[in-house]
Formats: sequence, C-alpha cells, structure tokens
Amino acid sequence: MKINDILTAQAKKYASKPALIFKDQVINFAQLQDQVLRLTNVLRTQGIGKGDAVGIYLPNCPQYVFSYLTVFCLGGVGVPLDFMLKEDELVSCLSHSEAKVLIALGRPDVDLNAVCKQLPKLKKIILLDGNVEGSLKYGELMAKSSAVALSVEIKDSDPALIMYTSGTTGKPKGILLTYKHLDGSPKAMEYFVDLTDKDIKLCALPLSHIAGLIYIQNMLLFGITLVLMDRFNPMQFLELVQQFKVTCFHIVPPMYNAILTLKHIENFDLSSLRWVVVFGAPSSPEILARFHQYCPNAVLLNGWGMTETCPPNTVTPLKNSDNIASVGKPSPFSTIRIVSDEGKELPQGAVGEIVIAGDYIMKEYYKDPELTAEIKRKDGLYTGDLGRFDENGFLYIMGRKKEMIKVGGQLVMAPEVESALYKHPSVAEAAVIGIPDKLRGETIKAFVVFKEGENVAIEDLRAFMKEHLAHFKVPHNFEVRKELPKNRTGKIDKTKL
Repeated sequence: MKINDILTAQAKKYASKPALIFKDQVINFAQLQDQVLRLTNVLRTQGIGKGDAVGIYLPNCPQYVFSYLTVFCLGGVGVPLDFMLKEDELVSCLSHSEAKVLIALGRPDVDLNAVCKQLPKLKKIILLDGNVEGSLKYGELMAKSSAVALSVEIKDSDPALIMYTSGTTGKPKGILLTYKHLDGSPKAMEYFVDLTDKDIKLCALPLSHIAGLIYIQNMLLFGITLVLMDRFNPMQFLELVQQFKVTCFHIVPPMYNAILTLKHIENFDLSSLRWVVVFGAPSSPEILARFHQYCPNAVLLNGWGMTETCPPNTVTPLKNSDNIASVGKPSPFSTIRIVSDEGKELPQGAVGEIVIAGDYIMKEYYKDPELTAEIKRKDGLYTGDLGRFDENGFLYIMGRKKEMIKVGGQLVMAPEVESALYKHPSVAEAAVIGIPDKLRGETIKAFVVFKEGENVAIEDLRAFMKEHLAHFKVPHNFEVRKELPKNRTGKIDKTKL
C-alpha cells in the first residue's frame, strides 16, 4: 500500500471535508496531508528513512494518526505502543523493535528519562509535552518544517508494522506486518460492508491496537469522517453518536455492556447508525440484542479476526445479519478450516482449532522464529481459537483452547457458561475461568457484576444456571465484584482474574 499516493489523491478529492474530529479540533483532508508531510520531513531530518523503526507512545489524538501515516510515507516501520504501558514494558518493546525515534507524550507516572537511558539505539525522542533530557519539541519542529512530499520506493515485502500484544510484559511478542499486509483490512472491509465517503465513524478503541488502525485506514481509503475519542466513556460515546450523526462503529462487548448500564440511554438519538459491529466474544449475541432496541435502524454485525491475520477475517453478511450468534463467513482473502489436536480437518459441526491461511497472514513474530514456527505452519496459522462451521458455512467461535475447562473428564467451554450468565436480567458483566480442584481436576468459577441497584442471591443465580446448562457446566464458585479488570482494548482480562 502506497500511503503517500493515497493521501495526495484524497487531499485533492476531499480537500475541505473533515477527516478527523477530535474534541474541538476539526482537521480536513488537506490539513491532514499538510501535517503528515511536515512530520515526514521532521523525521527525515532526524535521520529516519526506509526500514527504520519509529515508536509511537501517545493517547488517542490526531498526532497518533499523523505519526502512523508519516512512518508509512517514509517506508519506515511503525511501532505503535499502548499509552498505558509502564517503564519496563516500554523499554522491552522499544529495545526489541530497535526503534530509532520515539514520538511521545509525557506521563506523570512514567519516567521517560529512565526509559531513554536504557535504550542506546534510541537516537531521538520527540515530545508533544513533558520534559526529557535532550528531547525535541513536536510543536517547534512542525512549525519549522515544510510540507514537501518525498518519493520513496516501497515494496510489498518491506516491513511496515511491529504491533505488540496488549499488556506486553517480559519477553515481547511483536507481530510483524509488511506493506502488503496494510491492504488486508481495507480489502476485507470493502468486501464485508458498504462504507462510502458519506459515512461518519466513531473510534473509541486504542489506536495502538489493530482495530484502531482499521479506523484510520477507513478514514483515508474511503474518505469518511473519523470522530476520535481519547479514551472510551460510555456517556460521551452516545453523546458523540448523537452530535455528529455517526453512521457506524466497531467496539468490543464490554463497551456495549458499559453503554447498556447507563441510565436514560433511551433519551439519546441513535437513529443515524446504519450498522454496528462487535468483535471479540462468543457471548456477544445477547449484548447486541439488548443494544439493538436503542438503535433499531442499525444492522447488527458480528465478526472475528486477529492482529496476526489482518482482520476482519469473518463478518456476518450485511444483508443477512439475523444470525448474530455466528461471526459470519470468511472473506475471499482467507481460507478457514477446523482441525483436531492432531491437525486433521474436522467435518462440519465438529469443534476444533481454527486454522486460517491466505495472503494477509503475518510475516512472523519479530525475532522469535520458534514461536512463529509453532503457530504459522505450511497449512496456515493455528489461532488457538476454537470454532465450528454450520451447514450454511457460518463460523461460530466457541472460545480459546485455554478456555476449555476439564470438569471430571467433561469438557466445558467458558464462553458457553458466560453466555448463560448474560441471559440473567440482573447480570451486567460475567467471566468464567477454571480453577484447580483435587476431586474433579478443575472446577468452574464465575465472576459476576450485577447491574446498578440490583442483587441476586448466589443460590438463586445457581438455580437460574441449572435451567440453561447441564449440571456439570454450572459454576461451583461465584464471586460478585463491582467491576471486572479490562485490558486496553476493553476486553475482560482473564489472566488477572
């Protein structure tokens, strides 16, 4: 993908049209190009060229968008970093990626001076705000820079991104994507949905995540207007949908849950929504169905994909979206099979590991040939997700291999138990894990958050579960909490649980 050419074409076609809306800032496509070209020349004067890695450590903001596009215009390697990462995690990712420049915003709880001292290959740090010894000021550099386009020859096989899995600690797991991979998500979006330059999308996901990058790609390639939130807030999210007449978005299930806990949600006008997507959880049908009553004009879509596979890889068909228990059908750019533990393809209806092959599977886990070989094999990428196909070719996500709980020899899928919990009218959030048990090997533990002002006796909740599940699938232990831990993409963090 040649970002420079696309940016030039869109700046000409949509010069005065808003590309980005962030708080009180409105940035049109001509201004977007101007900022990207200025930053491109800033980085070039700091010695950044083709193949050089640039770290981006910012909250969601226009500068994050400029930084992504700038690195791509230079033929560099973007290293988007979650703004919640702390010092050890930053050092780990920046050292592993060998970043030469870091574009950052200071945080009171992160000592960037200490970070820089541990990174001899990091030549410069460009700060939007904050104090780091020897750093350069973003605003001053941009004011002095010129908006002159550069011509860089970029090949499809050149590295474009190293994306670290959320909450990276210890040994980094960096997913290496090439410039060819940058075509994967836009092509899939073009196949699955009907985005046009009339659309307005609302992004509340971190731009450091692949789902956040997809929003930027949508804005640039389809000429849409992107409304950007610095962080997710359910009330503000609905206010922005109403204010800007947002037409579509994709978020994760816990975000829907947070929205549904708001009082007076029915007072918001969500009639502008054409379609909404949920990614990331098998228990999402109940959540989507509850949300749908507040935006009846919107088509409900469910989808699946991974950073390693340039998502989305499956989405519910736009004109046949009644089956939201499924994550849809594969795009023509992916081949998906269900295999046994021995790697043999399983028949329709059988549950096994999802293996995906195609042109947009990651190149590798950066600097980790052993881990790469473990999941990226000749016949495809072994995802660790469990799924099944029905007779109509719809894929159903049954959970992660790690989420199989073995109770006295019986296999229980945590998402199935969670789905039953979500059917209870008082349950706002739920998560299920397996815990060691001397008698059964493992037993099921459920973490539950009740809706505000509601409470249910554990025995009553257990009795409810027995109405919906076989007895061996009913949780043995329940723990009621005020909230459940989340990672930066908004998903429930079961590792912490």
